[in-house]
Amino acid sequence: MLNLADKTYKPFIAPVDVVLSEYDIVQPDLFVVCDKNKITEANIQGAPDLVVEILSPATATKDLREKKHLYEKSGVKEYVIIDPIEEYAERFCLGTDGTYNKGEVYGHQEVLPVKLLEGIEINLWEVFEVKKV
Repeated sequence: MLNLADKTYKPFIAPVDVVLSEYDIVQPDLFVVCDKNKITEANIQGAPDLVVEILSPATATKDLREKKHLYEKSGVKEYVIIDPIEEYAERFCLGTDGTYNKGEVYGHQEVLPVKLLEGIEINLWEVFEVKKV
């Protein structure tokens, strides 16, 4: 299970506004901020370090295309998409050139290591509530 309670980063769940620019304000499903100076009482000022979006039929296209591009250009270091219907996760990591890698797909029986948060792994069978085989 994911436990961030004793770490130097802070997890958030929607609805919390994240101000990426004057024109770009989003509310990611889940995210982690490592720089406490970005955290204000009203919102988060700047890109989170890790963003997790959970796909739904209504938001899938936006999460996979528009938000992915926005998070990439804003400097979100790690972007994870969870598909609860197809039961997979896809992770994109920001490279030194400022672009995301091609993405890595993890199935519902796998462990998703969170690169940004050393020692943190997510058991996807628990996320998708399926029996570990």
